[in-house]
Amino acid sequence: MKLGRIGLLLGAGVTAISAGPTKSVDLIIRGGTIYTGGDAPFVGDVAIQDDRIVLVRRHVSIPAKRVIDAKGMIVAPGFIDPHTHMGDDLLSDDAAKRLIPMFLLQGVTTAFIGNDGGGAIDVGAVLGSAKAKPVGINYATFTGFGTIREAVIGQAKRAPSPPELARMKRMVATAMCEGAIGLSTGLFYAPQSFSKTDEVIALAAEAGKRGGFYDSHIRDESSYTVGLLAAIDEEIAIAREAHVPAHVSHIKALGVDVQGKAGAVIARIDAARAAGVNITASQYPWSASGTSMVASLVPLWAQDGGRKALLARFDDPALAARLHADMAENMRKRGGAAKLLIVEGAHKDQTLADVAAATHTDPIAAAIVVIRVGDPGVVSFNQSEADIAAFMRAPWVMTDSDASPGHPRVYGSFARKYAKYVVADHVLTLRQMIERSSALTADWFALTGRGHLKAGAFADVVVFDPKTYAARATYQKPTEYAAGVRMVLVNGVLAVDGGKLTGRAAGRALLHTPPAGTCP
Repeated sequence: MKLGRIGLLLGAGVTAISAGPTKSVDLIIRGGTIYTGGDAPFVGDVAIQDDRIVLVRRHVSIPAKRVIDAKGMIVAPGFIDPHTHMGDDLLSDDAAKRLIPMFLLQGVTTAFIGNDGGGAIDVGAVLGSAKAKPVGINYATFTGFGTIREAVIGQAKRAPSPPELARMKRMVATAMCEGAIGLSTGLFYAPQSFSKTDEVIALAAEAGKRGGFYDSHIRDESSYTVGLLAAIDEEIAIAREAHVPAHVSHIKALGVDVQGKAGAVIARIDAARAAGVNITASQYPWSASGTSMVASLVPLWAQDGGRKALLARFDDPALAARLHADMAENMRKRGGAAKLLIVEGAHKDQTLADVAAATHTDPIAAAIVVIRVGDPGVVSFNQSEADIAAFMRAPWVMTDSDASPGHPRVYGSFARKYAKYVVADHVLTLRQMIERSSALTADWFALTGRGHLKAGAFADVVVFDPKTYAARATYQKPTEYAAGVRMVLVNGVLAVDGGKLTGRAAGRALLHTPPAGTCP
C-alpha cells in the first residue's frame, strides 16, 4: 500500500492488504456505533488483522481470535493532536513516559511535536529515537524556526545577514529531507518575535518546496504588538507568498482587548480560503491558555538578549518606571493579577494576586521577584466562551491540546471537548467533534492511512462510552486521567483494554517524504 506523503520510519511488518473477503482476523469490534471519519454513523463491526482494518460493515461474520462487544459504545478513528509539547516524554529514557498514557486514555493515537518554533534541528534523531525507545503513540515532528534562528543569530533583536539567512534556509531544507512535517514558528515569543515577515516567508518556502506545512503560534493573539487581526493577515501572507499550506495553532482571541473578535478572524480566514489560500487552524477547548510568566508580562524590548539581559534591566533604576508600566499594561490585557495562576515552582497553585498579597507588594513587583528566581509556567484565564464556540464551529478548525505541564489540557482536551461542547453545550455534533479530531487533521496534513475507519487504513481506533467519556483534570488537579475510554488500538495493538493501559508500545514515528527531486 502506498503510504502517501507521510510514511513510516518504523515500517516493520507493514504490508499491503486486501479489502476483500478473509478467512479469519485477529480482532472484531462488534456492535458499536461506528463513526468512520466521513460517513454517517451506523451500528456495525470493525475487523482488524495485524496493523490494518480489513472490514467495516454492519455485520462481519468471519471468525476472529477475539471479539470485543462494543454495544452502546462509540467506535471512532484514533484522535490526532496537531499541537503538543510531548517531545520530551516521547524521547525520554523512561518507558512509562513514552507510552503517553494521558493521551491514550483520551483516545489520542497520534500527536505532533516541535510546535511553537521549538522543533529540533536534527529531525532525523527525533524520528529515529523510536527505533530504540518504543513509544505508545504515533508522532510526527516539525522543525522549529526558533531553534534554527537561535542557533544562527542567538537572542539578538536583528535581521539575519544574507549568509545567515542562507544557512537557516539550508537547515530547514535538511530537516524536511530528514522527515519533518514542516516548519513551526512561535512569533509571539522572543527571539522569534524579533523576525520580520520576509525572513519567515523565506524559511517557510523551504518547507513548502518539499511538500511540508507551516504551523504558527501567530505573532499576536491579543493586543501586545501588531494586534490579533494583523497577525492573522501575516499568517495569510506567509501562506500565499511562501506557497505553503498554513495552520494557525490554538486559534483564540486572548485578553480583554480582543474578546468578541472571533467573527472578524473567521471572516478573514474564510475570505483567504475562498481566494485559494490553503489555511486551517486548531483549537484547545479551554478558556485559559498556558504560557510562562515572562511571556505573559514582560515586554519584548526587555527580553532582547535573553534572560541575562532581562535581569540586568530589572536592576537598572532608569528602566524601572517603564518596565513597571509595560508589565502592568500586559497584566491588564490578561484580565489582571487574579487571572494568572502559577503552576510550578515555589508559588505553585497561587495566583499572582495571592503572591502580591502575601508579600505585601503590588503584583508587578511580586512578578519581578518571582521571575528573578525563574520563569514559572502560568495558566492565564483570558478567553470568552462565545469566542471559543465561534472558532469551534468553523469547519476548518481541528482539535488540539497544546499539551504542556501544569494545565489540564494535557490530560483532558479531547474528552472535555466531547463532554462540554458536544453533550452539555451543543456547540458541535458528535460526528463533527470526531471528524475534526481525526479525519480533518489526517487529511489536511496528508497522514495517509490515518484518521478514518475503512478497509486498508491503519488500525488506530478508540472505543468510548458516550455516557461517561469526560475530562477529570481540572485547573486545581491537572493530572487526572480522563474517564470513559474502553479500548484503544494503535497500529492494531491494544494499548487500552477494558479501560486499562496494557503497557504495550505500538506507536510509530511518522516520516514526511518530500516530492521526488526536492532533496539531494
